[in-house]
Amino acid sequence: MYYISNQCRIVCADTEGFLDGENDGPYTEEEETSDIGVDIIWEYDMMEELDVFPHNLATCSPVGAGNLLFVITANGVDEGHVAIPSPLSPSFIAVDLNTGELVWEKDYPGENILHGQWSNPAYGVINGKPQVICPGGDGWVYSLEPETGDLIWKFDCNPKDAVWELGGRGTRNAIISTPVIYDNKVFIGVGQDPEHGEGIGHLWAIDATGTGDVTGSHAVWHFGNENYNRTISTVGISDGLLYAADLSGFVYCLDVKTGTQHWKYDTFAAIWGSPFVADGKVYIGDEDGDVAILKAGTEFELINEINMGSAVYTTPIAKDGMLYIGTRNTLYAIKGK
Repeated sequence: MYYISNQCRIVCADTEGFLDGENDGPYTEEEETSDIGVDIIWEYDMMEELDVFPHNLATCSPVGAGNLLFVITANGVDEGHVAIPSPLSPSFIAVDLNTGELVWEKDYPGENILHGQWSNPAYGVINGKPQVICPGGDGWVYSLEPETGDLIWKFDCNPKDAVWELGGRGTRNAIISTPVIYDNKVFIGVGQDPEHGEGIGHLWAIDATGTGDVTGSHAVWHFGNENYNRTISTVGISDGLLYAADLSGFVYCLDVKTGTQHWKYDTFAAIWGSPFVADGKVYIGDEDGDVAILKAGTEFELINEINMGSAVYTTPIAKDGMLYIGTRNTLYAIKGK
């Protein structure tokens, strides 16, 4: 398994831990080697090796394809929220899945990072061409060639007159949500650190078949301005419909081809997680601890709303007939009847 630690290290760990009685390497310096210890196979320290300065925390969920692992490094501003201590350090990197060796690094946002970089890359094949989609800390989405990191296309997810202001008071937003690749398009919304509060957001459908700066040419549709707020949520797509949520607590059902809104639901609480579609239903949690269960489809129906006893900042997920929901202090496994 692969993850980013809270020390800004990429970690490759043995899923069996030390239960198999082996200390797999090349890394063999673990201090905790009991049955509950983590057997690290290799790790890559982004702060030491790349001089990365993570603002607040490194939170990327890395994505693997072929022999490569793609990572957003979390490089960001300093404690004063203005200066970028390490502007030449990379924001996007690829390492070898088997060895952890650095394959390529790119600093595309560079000195234009607004705050932090807490999003995740996505990998997909567009018209037969592999692409790694990386949200940048400058509010742009970058499509990279997986083997080299070379730029394929980029798209500015903010209006050209948008302005960044300290503390989130401006109109320019960063990107915290994860890009979703579907039907040769990339779907993504913009937002800011929830501590910055609410504000106008933008949700985009981007034609991913272009090259260069495609901001003015490859927007398939745009949902935003007064209709949509800042978001840190990732969209869900099923049966021609797109489900999105924003930090203000609204859930939207849109036509995936046109962006036309079918319905809107107010949870009356902030939403950090993402909508999850399964079994003809849409599941979404909120900061009040409620999980709304909505009927998937163009006609709105609230099937149920269940309070989990603590804030639900995560995204529900299903596997083998079991629904998993993580609250602020408890992980639940819920089995269907």
